[in-house]
Amino acid sequence: MTVLLVHNRYRFRGGEDRAFEAEGALLEAHGHRVVRYVEDNARIPGMGRVRLAWTAIWNRRAYRQLRELIRRERPSLVHFHNSFPLLSVAALCAARDEGVPAVETLHNYRLACPNGLLWRDGKPCRACLGRAVPWPGVRHGCYRRSRAATLVAALAIAARKAAGAWHDGVEAYIVPSAFARAVLLEAGLPERKLVVKPNFVYPDPGPGDGSGAYAVYLGRLSEEKGVGVLLEAWSRLRGSRRLVLAGGGPLARQVQERSGSGGIEAVGVLDRDGVAALLRGAAILVAPSLCYEVCPMAALEALAAGTPVVASELGGLTELVTPGRTGWLVPPGDAAALAGAIEAALEDPSGLRTMRREARRVYLERYTAEANYRRLVEIYSRVVGRG
Repeated sequence: MTVLLVHNRYRFRGGEDRAFEAEGALLEAHGHRVVRYVEDNARIPGMGRVRLAWTAIWNRRAYRQLRELIRRERPSLVHFHNSFPLLSVAALCAARDEGVPAVETLHNYRLACPNGLLWRDGKPCRACLGRAVPWPGVRHGCYRRSRAATLVAALAIAARKAAGAWHDGVEAYIVPSAFARAVLLEAGLPERKLVVKPNFVYPDPGPGDGSGAYAVYLGRLSEEKGVGVLLEAWSRLRGSRRLVLAGGGPLARQVQERSGSGGIEAVGVLDRDGVAALLRGAAILVAPSLCYEVCPMAALEALAAGTPVVASELGGLTELVTPGRTGWLVPPGDAAALAGAIEAALEDPSGLRTMRREARRVYLERYTAEANYRRLVEIYSRVVGRG
């Protein structure tokens, strides 16, 4: 099987980028021929606002190049990951117009929400679900705190619907959690096309022993990820503790200013090996998200390393963390509760050892590359058969 993978990379490398890379490597490891077409948000600063807006709504270059690539490589199917903002609906239409079946992984809620997070004014928001055009998001300037930018994102959603690439342009939508599937059903996507396949970790980093005895945060340094709540919770802890924060984002400067005091250490963006080593040595991973996570890679990578997770009881995180077995769940935004859970974890080395074994067992049972590959090929086969 020849698979064409299509993705728009983010400026700050995150879970979606890692999932795209892992899936391609996994397919190649099983003998499939993988062709990649990638755009990169790193080139956005060199684009003018008007050009960027038109590109987000309809990218003529991507449409032309993808049609040419499909004719040349003749893939069995096209698998889309992120297409916003530089690929646009034109990428999906290119596959449709060449008669190649398409699969799309929905890593976020971009098909229904201009900012892709269902997030506004510091809390989850569902105001745009089910609307033909997400006008509430435009009114509140939900994307990049700008009505103009949000309007472009909203028009990109509307353009996709107008182009017929909402229900009919994709044969199967892969959704990484049951929670996200329920939300997207509410948004109006067809039930028969929404299939759940969790993310996975590849290659297997192997279990660690937590000998570093530190807590770790891994991911985008931003408000919706709960970084501010984590820093507040950390200031409430008693005694000497160590918190390592890895990642980049809007709050990177704030985190860097705190680094070096109160046991806080900012290490920036790490490569795959650096992430694996950090998690193997950690006592716990802290995932204090305030938004509806879909299936965060950081939590999966922690389970693969056998590292228990302290997480918000919200969204897809509740499907990854079982209280008392693989970690703790706390009310989102509650710094006191988060501090209490972190302290309880770090003061119970024996309990952590038991949880490490259980976390690793859950990974081996549900989130390995092999389990994911079987599910992925099952979806591909069904789609190619229909095509």
